[in-house]
Amino acid sequence: MEAIQKKQHKSIFLKDHMNFLAAIFCFWFAIYIYSPVFGVYLQSKGFSYSAVGIIIGSYGITQILLRLPLGVLSDYLSKLRKHLLVGGFVVSLISCLILVYFDSFFMIMIARLFAGITASMWVMATVLYTYYFSANQSAKAMGTLQFVTVATQFVSMAISGFIVEQFGWNSPFWIGAVASILGILFAWNIKDVQVERQANAQQSKLIQHLRVMLALPRLKMVTFLSLVAHAILFITIFGFSPIVAAENGVSETSFIWLICAFFIPHALASLSLVFTDIDSRYNKRILFVCFGLTAIFLFLVPFTSSLFSLSLVHFVIGLALGFVFPILLDEVVRISPGYLKMSAMGFFQSFYALGIFFGPLVAGVIAENFGLAEVFYFTGVLGGGAVVVVNFGFRK
Repeated sequence: MEAIQKKQHKSIFLKDHMNFLAAIFCFWFAIYIYSPVFGVYLQSKGFSYSAVGIIIGSYGITQILLRLPLGVLSDYLSKLRKHLLVGGFVVSLISCLILVYFDSFFMIMIARLFAGITASMWVMATVLYTYYFSANQSAKAMGTLQFVTVATQFVSMAISGFIVEQFGWNSPFWIGAVASILGILFAWNIKDVQVERQANAQQSKLIQHLRVMLALPRLKMVTFLSLVAHAILFITIFGFSPIVAAENGVSETSFIWLICAFFIPHALASLSLVFTDIDSRYNKRILFVCFGLTAIFLFLVPFTSSLFSLSLVHFVIGLALGFVFPILLDEVVRISPGYLKMSAMGFFQSFYALGIFFGPLVAGVIAENFGLAEVFYFTGVLGGGAVVVVNFGFRK
């Protein structure tokens, strides 16, 4: 079996990597081209903070419902993985077109639920790409994916404010639709490496399969940490941070400086893991420091009064989270045997989607009843809770 896998890896060429990464670029570009201005867009339509939080968080609902089943089914129906990824782009196209033609609360919710369906296919992409690498290169695979993800998010979000100011609110939605169409083409040409599963895994019952997966060491703890990290991400830069900037008099065009401050260090942190072999024994220390810094600087957000100070704070938050995400992904890949990778990744991504949903939802309620400052105090407490979990629950 090892010889077969080596032969499969040799059959993966640079063009296969480039095509795969082009698909990933389109995957996230279609979703994030409008993200930094979406909260401001919703406010321009007259929605309350609570409604904004619900709509932003709804993106996580379908991910919660779909990612685990998709991961489990993908282990059993591996030949459908690429087709499901292609289907995700089709749903993304529908989502963007809904946002173009409708602006009611109900239809915007439907569009974001559809965007969540697309994002659910990330479980397919992450494990499909790990099969392009040998087993001991999982950190490199995850670092590469995380870098392309963050770079794509950065590019799409950096230009969204300018696009809106020059061409109107619907322009990012149209661009997202075009990216979805290109993504369909790239995803259709992805080379799917079929890895043989262990014979006992093929014969195992579904319930037993799930029990073995849930018994994987550290899986539940790592998933909880990712839940907190995603809640922080979607409360801040994908949620209420641009609203704070707008209330401080920052124009949509100037959002690019806040986006740059967050995403450039975020991307560089992920990229550093591609070229640096960090011993997994140090993962606990890195996570402890990164969550600690994130918590401290979240508490500082309400004290910022200018674009410069707000960007400086988000620079540190972006840098810290840039290490957190790929390390947590690497943990999941490392602790999962080959026949459980999809299921474990599905569990991991399904439950961290709870953070994507509940984070902005709770933040919206807090903002509505108390104010924007309290949103970031609450988020800082979440970061502090993650520090405690890492310190006492993370075993070597």
